[in-house]
Amino acid sequence: MKNFFDTISNIWKIEELRNRILITLGLLLVYRFGCQIVLPGIDSTQLASLASSTDQGIFGLLNAFTGGAFANASVFALGIMPYISASIVVQLMGIAIPYLQKLQKEGESGRKTINQITRWLTIGICIVQAPAYLYGLEVFGVRDSAFLLGKGLDFMVPAVIILVSGCVFAMWLGEKITDKGIGNGISLLIMIGIIATMPQSFVQEFLSRTTNNNGGLMFILVEVIVWFLVILASILLVMATRQIPVQYARRTASGGYEKNVAGSRQYIPLKLNASGVMPIIFAQAIMFVPGLIGQAFDETSAGQWMQVQFADIFGWAYNLLFAFLIIIFTYFYTAITVPTNKMADDLKRSGGFIPGIRPGKETGDFLDKIMSLITLPGSIFLALLAVLPAIVVKLMDVQAGWAMFYGGTSLLIMVGVAIDTVQQVNSYLLNRHYDGLMKSGKNRKVA
Repeated sequence: MKNFFDTISNIWKIEELRNRILITLGLLLVYRFGCQIVLPGIDSTQLASLASSTDQGIFGLLNAFTGGAFANASVFALGIMPYISASIVVQLMGIAIPYLQKLQKEGESGRKTINQITRWLTIGICIVQAPAYLYGLEVFGVRDSAFLLGKGLDFMVPAVIILVSGCVFAMWLGEKITDKGIGNGISLLIMIGIIATMPQSFVQEFLSRTTNNNGGLMFILVEVIVWFLVILASILLVMATRQIPVQYARRTASGGYEKNVAGSRQYIPLKLNASGVMPIIFAQAIMFVPGLIGQAFDETSAGQWMQVQFADIFGWAYNLLFAFLIIIFTYFYTAITVPTNKMADDLKRSGGFIPGIRPGKETGDFLDKIMSLITLPGSIFLALLAVLPAIVVKLMDVQAGWAMFYGGTSLLIMVGVAIDTVQQVNSYLLNRHYDGLMKSGKNRKVA
């Protein structure tokens, strides 16, 4: 414990790091404050049905990502998700559009242009999503009386402008946290929104266990232990890699490599889960399709069965399809984000080679084979974590709100962002001759 407080003291001694942390906390506080401001013209006392309708499912996920702003009809109701969607679209378009491919190769200037394209696409997505959200409030049970000014243009136009501005402002906050804070601004905004709903979910689970004679404190202890075990499994999934040895040597006149001249051996770390949480997000986004198909065939028994089964996000049919889609999307997203052929070409140009493998195409094929082999257990592990909330609901009778923190997108985002943030702070400490958060926290001796 003493070492931990020594490390915190070392963090506070570094003025630049201290200022970055304070800026980050201040901007996150601004974001959380904005999540509580209800759109002008909406009666906040009549939003109870909206909150109950966003407890679970895809809308529950959106509400968690926005820290409750979605259910509050807040000025930040759209959250940062339009920016995430725009980033995904631009990334996928980069595979097929030569102009974006050219920008990706132009370094810093190309990255700035891609970021600008992403920002404009974010605004376009917001302009579509904002009126859809406002008109969709009626679907969630919000009565017309909640709209104090009605649903005419005198309300809709300003409300859409405010929602779009709220998303753009949240995007700006994320970029400022990245530039002036401790980094990972967009991810931190998502994580802080997820964490904001955790205390309430845990309190509801605690009251359910203790007041209804439903297991009591002992069962709460079991749930917390299982939760920590799941966190450890998530950390393993995020950090696990397969190290591929790479050797560097001088190129000979004949085009080969001179043996035994290479320097120290290096490694290519290929991640067990190179796609992060994106397969879960993709799969979650299309899980409403089976229900729509069921509605289209409402008069048949199969259509009615699909409506019932895929309306329950904790049901076996929903989760089996969900897990299958996650495995498929993991392979898809890994294939477009891990360019094994480009890695092989870069190695060849720099004089690097994998021992026993010819440089060039054979190296690319070898890396692609390794990625395929390690992606299978990684995708299965990711799918199991994604459906774990349904498992704990069925086996342990955990409430839906608290069960969402046992796996899936929420937990993986929390773990991934926490690890990245610790590494950012750790790098500042190591640069200033202090041991990092993952070490003892003692001052290093400087020659």
